[in-house]
Amino acid sequence: MATITEFDLNAIGPEFIADPYPVLARLRDNAPVHRNADGSVYLTRHDDCIAIYRSPAMLSDKTEAFAKKFGACPLRDHHATSLVFNDPPYHTVVRKLIAGAFTPRKLSEMERMVGTIVDRLLDRVEDLGALDLIADFAMMLPTEIISVMLGVPEAYRARLRGYSIAILGALDPVVPPERIAAGNAAVAEFAAILSDLIDHRRAHPDAGGAGEVLDALIFGDHDGRRLTQAELVQNCIFLLNAGHETTTSMVGNAIGLLLDHPDAHRRLLDDPALIGPALEECLRMESPLQIGNRLAGEDVMLPSGAVIPRGTYIHTSIAGANRDPRVFTDPDRFDIARRPNPHIAFITGIHVCLGATLARMEGRIAIGRFVARFPKLSADGPRERLGLARFRGFTALPIKV
Repeated sequence: MATITEFDLNAIGPEFIADPYPVLARLRDNAPVHRNADGSVYLTRHDDCIAIYRSPAMLSDKTEAFAKKFGACPLRDHHATSLVFNDPPYHTVVRKLIAGAFTPRKLSEMERMVGTIVDRLLDRVEDLGALDLIADFAMMLPTEIISVMLGVPEAYRARLRGYSIAILGALDPVVPPERIAAGNAAVAEFAAILSDLIDHRRAHPDAGGAGEVLDALIFGDHDGRRLTQAELVQNCIFLLNAGHETTTSMVGNAIGLLLDHPDAHRRLLDDPALIGPALEECLRMESPLQIGNRLAGEDVMLPSGAVIPRGTYIHTSIAGANRDPRVFTDPDRFDIARRPNPHIAFITGIHVCLGATLARMEGRIAIGRFVARFPKLSADGPRERLGLARFRGFTALPIKV
């Protein structure tokens, strides 16, 4: 790429995925509202991204876009039904129905459940001594949590991350045919499993254990409206996707950052009360979700002064916004006591992450207890990055404890 004006989000390669931040800095400074070859724009400034997320003129419904991208297939059916890709009034109703699964009482149950799972996994990590943090801890954590939440039997749990990566991978700007095929297979297979689980829970409404939310999703109502079978299935898949890969990456990215910054690691060991702001800084520095999307429902003027015409497809760079020097002092510095920290890892506006409270709880418990339990944590080999642009994490992170 000779000049930043030649950058095209729809033609990125492995170099950008490995380290997008230098390119994002150049875009922020020289082309904060960058037009791609297909006419879409890529926003990299914090204020512009915030304005897009909070604007009522911005649309999230991608029924037409997914029909063009995927054709008639399970991926289109899933993403077009999912909460995150819909607008009011449908979005409002479905969000309220799903929110019934995240009441204070349910979250209290989940906190105890998360603590129990984390302690059990840490016992296993201690026995291993040398391990791959992703496969042996970060991936197992959300697998166990989501399996309890959705009542997924043990026999299916090992498949969950594969389902999540395959389905989410199809959302990247550039998607080869084999990834589309894998995504379709994942949706179809997991939808069949979920449909059977939902049918069983309908027939046995009192069979759920502590921390399970499937009963709230099935039997919850809003003004007499309940989720249909198709909505239940697709939004259970959405909960998997929203909570599995992002939680895996949240934990993996955080431990990776602490390994890269031994002074911060030592500071957290000396002051465990910093786990809250430390987690927020990890989310800012290496946000598991890197890119969001909206469609302009009408002309919108951005804080940077640019006008986005109606009908424009917009890519928001969460990664770029979270390192904007106009908002964050010394933004490339890892500061686990940074305050304030108005990052947008969980988006904002009406589509703010429904599970943000749960995700933060998981992160504080998992990362805080991991660091406290293994103060001599060290790297043990080369890391492997998840090869996606929209989601940032690792597929392998060898460590010793």
